Amino acid sequence: MLTVNGYKQRVCSGLSRREALQVGGAGLFGLSLPGVLAAEEAVGTFGNAKAKSVIFLFLFGGPSQLESFDMKPEAPSAIRGPFMPIHSRTPGLQISEHLKRTANISDKICVIRTMTHPHNDHNACHYIQTGHKWTRSAADGGDVNARSTDWPAMGSVVEYLSRKAPDAHERSLPDYIYLPNKLGALQGLERTGQHAGWLGSAYDAFATNIRKRNSADNPYFRDCNDEELDFRIHGLATTKALTLDRLNKRSSLLKQFDQANKSFHNDQVYDNYDRIQQRALSLVTSKKMRSAFDIKQESAAMRDRYGRHLFGQSALMGRRMVEAGARFVTVCWDAPDGFSWDSHRSAHYLEKYLLPGFDQTYTALITDLDERGLLDETLIVTIGEMGRTPKGTSSWGRGHWSHCFPCLLAGAGIRGGVLHGTSDAHAAYPVENPVSPEDLAKTIYWSLGIDPDLFLTDQEDRPIPIIESGKPLKQLFG
Repeated sequence: MLTVNGYKQRVCSGLSRREALQVGGAGLFGLSLPGVLAAEEAVGTFGNAKAKSVIFLFLFGGPSQLESFDMKPEAPSAIRGPFMPIHSRTPGLQISEHLKRTANISDKICVIRTMTHPHNDHNACHYIQTGHKWTRSAADGGDVNARSTDWPAMGSVVEYLSRKAPDAHERSLPDYIYLPNKLGALQGLERTGQHAGWLGSAYDAFATNIRKRNSADNPYFRDCNDEELDFRIHGLATTKALTLDRLNKRSSLLKQFDQANKSFHNDQVYDNYDRIQQRALSLVTSKKMRSAFDIKQESAAMRDRYGRHLFGQSALMGRRMVEAGARFVTVCWDAPDGFSWDSHRSAHYLEKYLLPGFDQTYTALITDLDERGLLDETLIVTIGEMGRTPKGTSSWGRGHWSHCFPCLLAGAGIRGGVLHGTSDAHAAYPVENPVSPEDLAKTIYWSLGIDPDLFLTDQEDRPIPIIESGKPLKQLFG
């Protein structure tokens, strides 16, 4: 019989995931120990929400506004870029000739052309995913790896509040999921902004782990086979692998842990332990969870529709996640090499891979959700961490430019066929209606029925606003 001794370390969200796994063996995804998932009095609800779920399409690297949704055909030749504009279904919106499918459904999309912030390097991924300015400074995007002192990602806040909700034990999936990898994984990094930070690692995203073939491979630029696209969670229990006896042993271990550590936790933490334990056990044995992560259940035609490249299949998996009930799903187009949305060198990859790949997948996602009756309850947010410099190079690469760049919103009652904000003649700065990352974050929280002025407590029990400034863009919703 195993016995667990008292464990003395404590933070506001309980033990770290590593500590929990050390103490609790398999750990049931790190969701089973009361010190990790201590549920306090609920401070946020998901009632009166515009959206049941958010799909956050994160185009890491910085897509060019001038080659996508804020083209300036009347600008000088050094500014306007190599691509021709085409008309869309949105009055006044001309977009790239390589986004023909998106042009045909623009009546379902709100295009914000005036996202802006001063953090002009890739660590702006922290700002975009959290709604908070980065707490560190580093030239040229150095010091990229996440720390426990960073602000929590929006998805982590959603996960935190979901676990505190009265129906937490009934939810069959984690509520913050990251696809197809943690941001930076294909470069051997753990980029800032995607984690729970000071909220506690127990609220990190549940991330899948799709690998490259080799160091030179770019799975976003090519078709991927089924062996590569195995989104199933390795080690997730199957009916055969997890017997009732094994579950009983794990439950017994948890009870011992509970008794050994009760003196280190207040009564409020333990009030809701039973439902947290129930949720953990339901996740580890969930047939629905195993099924949701099995992309092979989709038809060949549907998978072709999204595109067999990594972004396409990850977006299809994102649809499967919200269909199964997850609240916040990030689908990332990462940068496994130097030829991605961080397009310093040439427009060639934009023309051949990036824009066509996005065009196919984005329109497939919106159309598919609409056909399934899910678009009205799913907010789709599409954004990079910045845009590109107005003046291009001779080969039409562009540098970093965070002062004016686009964001697309669709679904969940968003008014389609709408342009929000106007940039100057070179798409360099907002002229009217600038939108900050704080504004966007508050809009996302508000759409989910979370009070955008909510306060959480940090590790020192100080009340901290989930977003410090800004206001939700309620006028973009019908």
